[in-house]
Amino acid sequence: MNVVRSGLSKASKGFSRAFWVANWVEMLERVAYYAVFIVLTIYLSNVWGFSDGEAGIISGLFSAMLYFLPTFSGAYADKIGFRSAILLAFSLLTFGYLGLGLLPTFLQSAGLVEYGFGNGTGSIFSNYLSGTEFVNYGTETVFNGLEHSSLRWTIAPVLLLIVIGGSFIKAVISGTVARETNKSNRARGYSVFYMMVNIGAFTGKTVVDPLRKALGDFGLVYLNYFAALMIFIALVAVYFMYKSVQTQGEGKTFKEIFHALGNVCRNTRLIVLILIVSGFWMVQHQLYATMPKYVLRMVGEGASPGWYANVNPLVVVICVNFITSLMKKQKAIHSIIIGMFIIPFSALIMAMGNLTGDNYIMGLHPIAFMMILGIVFQALAECFISPRYLEYFSLQSPKGEEGLYLGFSHLHSFISSIIAFSASGFLLEKYCPDPRIFKGGINSPEFVAATAHAHYIWFFFAGIGIISAIALVIYSRFFREK
Repeated sequence: MNVVRSGLSKASKGFSRAFWVANWVEMLERVAYYAVFIVLTIYLSNVWGFSDGEAGIISGLFSAMLYFLPTFSGAYADKIGFRSAILLAFSLLTFGYLGLGLLPTFLQSAGLVEYGFGNGTGSIFSNYLSGTEFVNYGTETVFNGLEHSSLRWTIAPVLLLIVIGGSFIKAVISGTVARETNKSNRARGYSVFYMMVNIGAFTGKTVVDPLRKALGDFGLVYLNYFAALMIFIALVAVYFMYKSVQTQGEGKTFKEIFHALGNVCRNTRLIVLILIVSGFWMVQHQLYATMPKYVLRMVGEGASPGWYANVNPLVVVICVNFITSLMKKQKAIHSIIIGMFIIPFSALIMAMGNLTGDNYIMGLHPIAFMMILGIVFQALAECFISPRYLEYFSLQSPKGEEGLYLGFSHLHSFISSIIAFSASGFLLEKYCPDPRIFKGGINSPEFVAATAHAHYIWFFFAGIGIISAIALVIYSRFFREK
């Protein structure tokens, strides 16, 4: 914590109150988001009965839309004002996270789902939600499963609330950093922003494993109440504390909004950069799409994917200010290129866990150890890429259009989420299937044989990272960057 305080203290000079309020509530939003998102595919499979492929597609669409909509919500936020947009966002997010917690409980209390214990691991819902039939008890009908029922899709409108609310946050908070800084301190401002994001990510992921291990799949439900509380605190803080004198763009007509949208969508240089950087995020998203299920299946239920994932924000918090300062005299594109060449290396390290035998390393299963080491390199790549990428887009945005341009910058994760999560689901089913489908589970010879090439998953994403890094070098030769 001394490192965090030192970093914040050094970076705090010259920023407005609006800058700091925006960054603190962004931290709370990240606490909520990562507490839920790190286990979203597990929640969808264990609580709702979706297959790996279905859970991957749903999570991918959820993440994709969260990053597609900021272009439009950011443009609208420029019109209505950032304060109004943030209040709207946190209201939607509060109801969304509450819904994710309340809906399974409502279905159970309504007699549509019954409590039960399935695979001996403390799972409360999975035995029932993996069934397929109605059972009639006299005049009362109890539904014992959602796997082939349209009731599963009642989760869709709840997820949509989170997507819409989150899309405003993506555009507005990073847009606030752009408005509340200038060219001389903008790189430092985005470094602070990214530090706060990762403090939130670290905190959110910290609560996951204790709840999951103590309460089984019920813990996945309770995480949503925790997320809703964090968002509500942020809502109250914005209502009473957020005020900015930077109001450029407010009151725009819809004609002006669509004109600005057209201009940014025709910017070839920005679009090509977004497409290339999407390769980085395809690999980075595996921290949530593949890693949790991969380590639980390959290491066992005693693994702690939430703690492993927490290595990423911890390294970012410690290193991001140092790396940004180290690269401050370099063009943004040069910093991004370094990160792009680190990311495929991180995936190759993760693959090595399945090739190093069964000997524990520093008390950790080799798969867990190599996963953690790979995540360290992922985080270092992120330090080189993300703050400078946001800085670059902020420098392209005209006054009053910061929300639009910073929202547009997030399209990389729209593209990467669709590909990364969908590919993850199918790769897991092919190379690292659910041990519960085998008699004997994780210790069965059939499961051992089915997962002999589980590391191929990481080779696939390492290839994407290498292609993207080379593409960025070629891009830098054709476009002059700031």
